[in-house]
Amino acid sequence: MYQDLVGKVAVVTGSSSGLGAAIVRRYLSEGMKVVINYFSDSHIQQAQEIMAEYNRDNKKVAVAIQADVSTEEGIEKLFQAAITEFGELDIWVNNAGMEIKSPTHEVSLEDWRKQLDINLTGVFLGAKRVIQYFLEEEKHGNIINISSVHEEIPWPTFAAYSASKGGVKLLTQTIASEYADKKIRANSIAPGAIATPINAEKFKDEQERAETEEMIPMDFIGEPEHVASCAAWLASTESMYVTGTTLFVDGGMTLYPSFQEGKG
Repeated sequence: MYQDLVGKVAVVTGSSSGLGAAIVRRYLSEGMKVVINYFSDSHIQQAQEIMAEYNRDNKKVAVAIQADVSTEEGIEKLFQAAITEFGELDIWVNNAGMEIKSPTHEVSLEDWRKQLDINLTGVFLGAKRVIQYFLEEEKHGNIINISSVHEEIPWPTFAAYSASKGGVKLLTQTIASEYADKKIRANSIAPGAIATPINAEKFKDEQERAETEEMIPMDFIGEPEHVASCAAWLASTESMYVTGTTLFVDGGMTLYPSFQEGKG
């Protein structure tokens, strides 16, 4: 769909499954080259399946790299993979994330730090490294952060997750403002309820699924491909005048559906 994406190189963190895998597949279908990131050995098979699907006819367009994005070493590993395998880097997608449900007064410091390290520090470290590269190469680069509707909507029993996504919002805006004159763009995508593997068990429960759908004005749960479509648009020159914004992909969840039909 976006001819300008052909040949472009992207790193997508946390991309062996779920939203990240959908973004990787969309990018590869657009003719891009992608570094797929996975954290543990339990995800290596999923990453290899994506590579096998697209690395055909002796043409390498995808590589899978194990790395912890909450560390500078992990981020550098992903960056070097892009440069070594594909010679350049155009787009960095900070997708890796996690959530732990717990009443706020019971959240352990370890769990708090774990979520902030991956969801916020990982975004900072990825953005920092790729901005350095964009500046050195005088490149009009592109950073896409996967946030959440919970950068906007408070989420009881998910204090650390919500705090991290609120941080992603302002970090994205700060980066966009700071480097706009260098033509380096930074935007966020904030998914709502999406049918990813992490949500599969929850949505199997008919009552939980119905309760979730009641919070969505469009009355259905989204698919990973809906998020991937937005990631493709933000990566393309079609969105070249867009920076510092959050694109909510939520079926209207942030529109306070409880107030529909004049209620309240």
